[in-house]
Amino acid sequence: MKIILTQEVSGLGTPGDIIEVKNGYGRNYLLPQGFAIQWSKGAEKQVTVIKRARDAREIRDLGQANEVKGQLEGLKVTLTARSGTGGRLFGSITPAEIVDAVKTAGGPALDRRRLELASPIKTTGAYQVQVKLHPEVTASFPVNVVAAK
Repeated sequence: MKIILTQEVSGLGTPGDIIEVKNGYGRNYLLPQGFAIQWSKGAEKQVTVIKRARDAREIRDLGQANEVKGQLEGLKVTLTARSGTGGRLFGSITPAEIVDAVKTAGGPALDRRRLELASPIKTTGAYQVQVKLHPEVTASFPVNVVAAK
């Protein structure tokens, strides 16, 4: 089955890539989840629009990625969340909340889909969050989760 990716899928490719996958994988997972669209001549024209949007959002080159990495590594990010006894949170901290906290702390704008959490953040404390800025550059920065008063 020939499909066009609309979002980045680990191990397959980036938005706008035209790939060949097994029928079941495409029909039962990629298409219903919105990760891809069925390939057609008309849909192939949409690839240019998808790639243009991706280029505007992506970090341009290795130099810019290293510059953003330097900004992130010098940043102290603090998140406040409601918690119960023992520091256990009501819910968990999402990548979107981390991106907002980075922006509030004076850091660069990040794509929430590029954040890599080792495990879900469900308790108060200090965590190390990684963000993949470029295929060759990964930045790591501390996030401190505190209980709301």
